[in-house]
Amino acid sequence: MTNQRNNQNQQNNKGVAESIKNTAGSAFETAHNALEATENVAMNAVDATKNAATNAVDATKNAATNAVDATKNVANNLTGNNRNNRGNQ
Repeated sequence: MTNQRNNQNQQNNKGVAESIKNTAGSAFETAHNALEATENVAMNAVDATKNAATNAVDATKNAATNAVDATKNVANNLTGNNRNNRGNQ
């Protein structure tokens, strides 16, 4: 009877050990998936920040170019008007 009880205890212990192993595996998998999700969110934030910075730089360049062009147009108009006025004098 003692031998049979020992065998039963060993089987129970194996079942408990297997259950602990499976639970640990599931916990690890859950943690791993959470880390991957966090990484994806972080990378999306980095990409969005990069895109926003690029768009801001492009908008600033365009605004500066437009300001320079407008200044040139004003200067050309003033120069042209002065030439026309000299010719009329």
